[in-house]
Amino acid sequence: MTLSLPSPGRPMHIGTRGSPLALAQAHETRDRLARAFGLDQACFAIVVIKVTGDQVQDRALRDIGGKGLFTREIEEALLAGQIDIAVHSMKDMPVDQPSGLVIDCHLEREDVRDAFVSPIASRLADLPRGAVVGTSSLRRRAQLALRRPDLQIVEFRGNVQTRMRKLNEGVAAATFLAMAGLNRLGVADVPRTPIDPDDMLPAVAQGCIGVERREDDGRAAAMLAAIHHAPTGRRLAAERGFLAQLDGSCTTPIAGLAELQGSSLRLRGEILKPDGSISIADELSGPASEGDRIGRTLADRLLTRAGPGFFSWR
Repeated sequence: MTLSLPSPGRPMHIGTRGSPLALAQAHETRDRLARAFGLDQACFAIVVIKVTGDQVQDRALRDIGGKGLFTREIEEALLAGQIDIAVHSMKDMPVDQPSGLVIDCHLEREDVRDAFVSPIASRLADLPRGAVVGTSSLRRRAQLALRRPDLQIVEFRGNVQTRMRKLNEGVAAATFLAMAGLNRLGVADVPRTPIDPDDMLPAVAQGCIGVERREDDGRAAAMLAAIHHAPTGRRLAAERGFLAQLDGSCTTPIAGLAELQGSSLRLRGEILKPDGSISIADELSGPASEGDRIGRTLADRLLTRAGPGFFSWR
């Protein structure tokens, strides 16, 4: 069967959030599809969809509904046929997807590391005692409290430009951003120091772009298969299996990173109390083809060590 490719008159509609980073990720997806099939950019239409997570900036995500706030409206548009595919930051994606939708396309992973960003210090250790650090991530809050319990941690949401403005206004002395986002935006004027995962394990799926489609859309399936990066997919299978077994959400400080070593996969995972008082970490290796099993097994190992009351705050 001949694949019916999009055209300028009947473009493929790509749904995305409207932030600069989300648009950069949608453009990367469009450009990869255009190259893979020899198409002009006019064969694709970027559709910006307003999501609750972007519209509510004065409260923590965990207080208004969690990760789904960045995806719900986009997925509703996808199910309604208003868009053909949707581009997401995978670290924002809940582990459970709506019936009828699937993510089986991942672009090649970017830098997984967190970036320490501050106009007054180049490292976390250099911040003065009692300094104010801004972050909206429960994981980063817990990891910071574990490493520097003397710091004051405040809620800090918004895009890169908003966060840099807050730093310059003195709202906080430092914050954290994902290196992947800074790289994709091509931002050169943000003072940043990458943090080695050995020192601060990143969020599950950090640096990964996932492309969602309707399960019954054969054309989208065939086109996305051409740009899927299989090694990234294998790493994500382990990390998201780990997250799913832990019932991870925006109310749970969880970190995880899978790395490929030939045909083997190494997964490191960490769960923390929100106040940083306890951190439980471990790792597990196995065949790269068994990522989901490795992730779930590691999660069970951590849960056993943590005991039944570890997640009692949820």
